[in-house]
Amino acid sequence: MSEKTTLKKDRLGFLEVIALSVAILAPTFASSMNFGMIATNAGYSVSLVFIISVIALLFVAVSFVKFGREFVSAGSAYTYIEAGLGKGFGTISGWSLLLTYAAWTCGCSSAFGYLFSNFINQLTGANIPWIVFTLVALLVIWYITYYDVKISTRIMLFIEIFSVVLVIIVAAVVITRVSSTTGLSTAPFKITKGYPTTGIGAGMVAAILSFGGFEGAASLGEESRNPKKYIPIAILSTVIFAGIIYIFVSFAEINGFGANAAGLKAFTGSGSTIVDLSDKFLGPVFTAVITFAISISAFSTALGSSTASSRALYQLSKDGKVAARFGKVHEEHETPYVADNIITIAAVITVIVFYIASGFKIDGFTVFYYIGTLGTLGLIVVYLLTSISAVAYFGVKKKVWTWQNIAPVIASILLLYVLWSNVSPSALSWPFNILPYIALAFIIVGSLYTYAYIKKSGKLVPRLNVR
Repeated sequence: MSEKTTLKKDRLGFLEVIALSVAILAPTFASSMNFGMIATNAGYSVSLVFIISVIALLFVAVSFVKFGREFVSAGSAYTYIEAGLGKGFGTISGWSLLLTYAAWTCGCSSAFGYLFSNFINQLTGANIPWIVFTLVALLVIWYITYYDVKISTRIMLFIEIFSVVLVIIVAAVVITRVSSTTGLSTAPFKITKGYPTTGIGAGMVAAILSFGGFEGAASLGEESRNPKKYIPIAILSTVIFAGIIYIFVSFAEINGFGANAAGLKAFTGSGSTIVDLSDKFLGPVFTAVITFAISISAFSTALGSSTASSRALYQLSKDGKVAARFGKVHEEHETPYVADNIITIAAVITVIVFYIASGFKIDGFTVFYYIGTLGTLGLIVVYLLTSISAVAYFGVKKKVWTWQNIAPVIASILLLYVLWSNVSPSALSWPFNILPYIALAFIIVGSLYTYAYIKKSGKLVPRLNVR
């Protein structure tokens, strides 16, 4: 096997670049699985949370766009943060990014297993444990990412286009039916009485989870044909596209369940809000189809996250911050195969440990709920550091002060509020109140490993690819 350590350049066009962002973000999957998580903390105010989140993430996206025009790297935000804040913060962000994508690989694979198991049950009546489908999905994901990233990105884009259309159909039917009977409520756009103001910030974690991955296109910087053009466009268009869908669908979902106490209880307790609404408003046949579509969307998210996480680990290795073997590239397939192997093994072990530790009782949705939130906390750290880095790099280092530097400042303030809402002792209940500390522990341990590795090796591979 060759000791090749560079990815193939100029192999991916705009279609493949935007496909990765859309796939990791997966609006179909998010619309079905994440909105109840927001309502748990923010009540009916799900659409309001999304409006605030869209604004915040557009401010964050400005930083990614500016950096995307400057640097080309598989490290995405990790590269950008190091450029403005130095190698120490670069290391922290590298491990935060790895935590995010690796956690989503595991969590979304578990969600796929849960949803696909339900689909098989609807179709045949058979009760096959969700973990069987989860483990099969992880092996298929490994196979695809190991052999060809171009094929995987096209598969992901097709899946999302098909499934988004189905979700929009459900939302449109719900709005039409409710408006002609009980009438539509504007509660999703208002602050819910009886919920603390920190509930909006806590709810934004699940909202950011729904948007998380919009920056994923940046991890294909080394492999795309025109990264300084394609990546910024892909990032901005993904945020706008998803934001419109989320605001529309969340409004429909709250109204579909009912803007009252009983409706809110059913909404937050739903394993898949879109599936439940489809069953209520469109019948069992369409419900079976959309259950399948959402499960495949979850698979798409896991596939995209695996692609991004392997490249994050590859970049850390390329920069001399983890062992060199993780930076090896397959001579024939030109993929970071060692990093792919590690991510898959870690995901498989995590799922099995969760399953055994629960006494074989935990379901895939709960695994997704916990691990997905954990990964999102890592991503909030990355977004925050990227925004601060944009101010430091473009404003302080390059002394270029324009209106665009205001956006990262606003993004930083909003993200600090979100972080505070999730470390405040009164903000969250068990076990979500300990997740920030688990994320922090992972980042600290990883950063200490990098420090020890650099000290032992005595060198750090130079980087910051500009082309």
